[in-house]
Amino acid sequence: MINKKEIEGLFKKEIDKEILNNEILRTQILFSFFLFTSLFFLFFGYFRNEEFIRIFTKKMPLYTPSVFFIFSAAYFFLIRMRLKILLKREKKLPNLIRYINAFIEPSIVTFVMVFLCEIRRDYAIYVLLSPPLLVYFIFIIASGFRLSFFISFFTGFVSAFEYLILVFYYHSQPKEILPVDFLVQKTALIVRSAFLLVGGIIMGYIASQIQKRLLHSFSIINEKEKIKDLFGQHVSPEVVEKLVSQTELSTEINYVTVMFFDIRNFTHFSESRDPKEVVEYLNLLFDLCIKIINKRNGIINKFLGDGFMAIFGAPISNRDDVKNAVTAALEISKEIKRGIQEKRLANLNIGIGIHAGFAMAGNIGSSFRKEYTVIGDVVNLASRIEQLNKVYGTEILISEEVKKHFENSFHFVFLDEVKVKGRENTIKIYKIDPV
Repeated sequence: MINKKEIEGLFKKEIDKEILNNEILRTQILFSFFLFTSLFFLFFGYFRNEEFIRIFTKKMPLYTPSVFFIFSAAYFFLIRMRLKILLKREKKLPNLIRYINAFIEPSIVTFVMVFLCEIRRDYAIYVLLSPPLLVYFIFIIASGFRLSFFISFFTGFVSAFEYLILVFYYHSQPKEILPVDFLVQKTALIVRSAFLLVGGIIMGYIASQIQKRLLHSFSIINEKEKIKDLFGQHVSPEVVEKLVSQTELSTEINYVTVMFFDIRNFTHFSESRDPKEVVEYLNLLFDLCIKIINKRNGIINKFLGDGFMAIFGAPISNRDDVKNAVTAALEISKEIKRGIQEKRLANLNIGIGIHAGFAMAGNIGSSFRKEYTVIGDVVNLASRIEQLNKVYGTEILISEEVKKHFENSFHFVFLDEVKVKGRENTIKIYKIDPV
């Protein structure tokens, strides 16, 4: 399996793309915020609100705050456009630019507070307690979209440091005394600065956890795709989840049950029909088989034209693999008969052979293409048993090795003791009468 470092390298590009998308969303939010704020001040300026006039007096035009916030909104709009260009070109936003933006954004708040303090120095202490202080937190929260602990921490640090400078500078200036004196004490204001720093740390931690979970999600998706690539697109979600939880998929000797499935007289069937009709029939039939085998915790290892080989017991086993294989065979037979009766499937016979035993299970192939499969006498014998259905006119045949796992669960009928191609010793075969 791919190790953690390889996964991080594989998905770094995807994470960078997600960061860019988050940056675009973040700048959109900040653009909307400053645009709304500018409209808010325009509203108060237009109606010449008494409090508004009392605060700003005649030292500046009433519409000055709106102009400032419109310029701030324009800044974020331009940043957003630049980020979209980078995303389109699949380029990464340089870290230096990210830190510069992280410095500029809280500095906008600091500039506003300095601006307000300088209008009425005797009201400076009110400014330090006013709503602009909360805007620092908006930038800190928005920094979480950057998915970086250090940038969120840096945003909190810049906010805390700049606010602390304002506290030490303006606290010594002449000021109005608030009714509750402790609110304006230097210690209380310093604590507010500390909260800004702590906010940056907390937001940074949250951002880093989100990034880790994104990376983990990407790695899970990659593992699932690898599993599907190894086993084909015919693996049940339950099997995939179990395989993903395993740290390594090694080559080992497993006790497995192998099923071979074949459609009788398919060559004659396909000769008299349009190729599209033949493919549609196979897809319909195999879809039925895949669902049943998945339900019984097996995997279809490979398709063989008009048939397939299924494995129960590898790469994972639930200790009922032999029973699952036989049950799946009976269910497949039952569903095919139902499909024929309902005119959904052509009236063709099938043959199924099942054998169990030890086999080598693992990844076979080159570095360019690997396939998970089982190799051993159990595979060859299961194939030979399936072919014996043609000789005896049966539908489902099993070996004695399979039968010995059952007591009275199914009705087995001893059929013959035969010698099969490739083996010196004879084997006993049994038929199962489909329900």
